[in-house]
Amino acid sequence: MRDYYKIITYLLIAGFVVSCSKSETTTPSSKIPATTADNPKRGVTDTTKSNTPVTTPTTAPVIIPAVPTTNPVTYTVSSPISLSGAHDMVINALQIDNPSGICIHLTNCYNITIKNCKLGPSLRTGVELNNCTNITVDSCYISNVSTGVYALNSHQVKITNNQVKNVLGPYPKGQMVQFDNVSGSGNTVLNNRCENIAGASNPEDVISMYESNGIAGDPIMIAGNWIRGGGPSKTGGGIMLGDNGGSYIIAKNNIIVDPGNYGMGIAGGNNIQILNNEIYGSKTSVSNVGIYIWNQSNSGCSLNTINGNQVNWTRFSGENNNNWNAGNCGTVTGWNTNIWGAVLNSGILPSQILSN
Repeated sequence: MRDYYKIITYLLIAGFVVSCSKSETTTPSSKIPATTADNPKRGVTDTTKSNTPVTTPTTAPVIIPAVPTTNPVTYTVSSPISLSGAHDMVINALQIDNPSGICIHLTNCYNITIKNCKLGPSLRTGVELNNCTNITVDSCYISNVSTGVYALNSHQVKITNNQVKNVLGPYPKGQMVQFDNVSGSGNTVLNNRCENIAGASNPEDVISMYESNGIAGDPIMIAGNWIRGGGPSKTGGGIMLGDNGGSYIIAKNNIIVDPGNYGMGIAGGNNIQILNNEIYGSKTSVSNVGIYIWNQSNSGCSLNTINGNQVNWTRFSGENNNNWNAGNCGTVTGWNTNIWGAVLNSGILPSQILSN
């Protein structure tokens, strides 16, 4: 259902947005196994495939105390790490690839920091969290992975200062960061950088908030991220909020250049804010709209804010298409404060945004 509506909308309705919402059926998510690989709603673990790497790792997994970050980092080569019930540790300065599985997989873990690691290539995920609490992924370099960081049914997840290059997908994966039923306080996606190079990547939504909810006093915060590159997906884009519902999320001060079909979107949910972002999209075969709000969930859509953003976006057909409001989310606070057709170009990001 999701792809049907998106493709029909993309092809037939001029000026309309093509959402990258993952909502596909009316089946409650609680009825869907969290580890079913063919579930189109989630970028999840495929339990039918082995996590065993193709080649024998150079060393056993190494988990060491944090040390001061050096530039460049001296990595210790490690086999993939899979932990269950672990807590109060730091995974630091490891180099991990896993052609057939996940590089670092945590289940039912808490109080763990992953930092200064080099992860990928992997046809699966760089870091995957399942039912975890208080996990930080900081200052890692993740490349050539299906998804960079995926957090499912987790709390207090902090994704900060990471660099991600060439997310490979394909849909439903293809994110730098995806929160899936992440809730409560202390959830952040801050100051990360992602570059997807045409022909070497296949991203969907670079940052995706799926069925995720902050709280009124501490919303999920997505701020200071740099994103460049998207496509060839006709449904993927920069930052997707309220996918299949969600609440208390703020996305602010992000800079986005040519991320694919859309720049930023609210696909449902309540008390979601898009504030003071800079978004530029040139004409490509998949470009559609800069910012949109369009409820495609069954959970309602209200009390949302889109304020103070600067957008310059060209649709695939050649006309400017900076914004679209489907009109099914009630009053959108701040809509007229945005600069639609701002004087922006691709130079809002430096030519090199990753360290290597």
